[in-house]
Amino acid sequence: MFWFIIVGIIAGWLAGKIMRGSGFGLIGDLVVGVIGSYIGTYLYSYLGFSTYGAIGEIIMATIGALVLLGIIRLLRR
Repeated sequence: MFWFIIVGIIAGWLAGKIMRGSGFGLIGDLVVGVIGSYIGTYLYSYLGFSTYGAIGEIIMATIGALVLLGIIRLLRR
């Protein structure tokens, strides 16, 4: 559980920086990262990819968080 939270925070923070945002704060980044992790897991399994190790999990969660942030920004317009 602790590792899941750490991966969520890192992925949310990375996605916020990649999307040129200031982020949503610690709790917001955690939420974006955790939801992004679920989205990334779904996308990876749908495409037939798999991850190994901590770096793979962070990359997968970051990709999911980027997708989530993209959807949020589209809905805000």
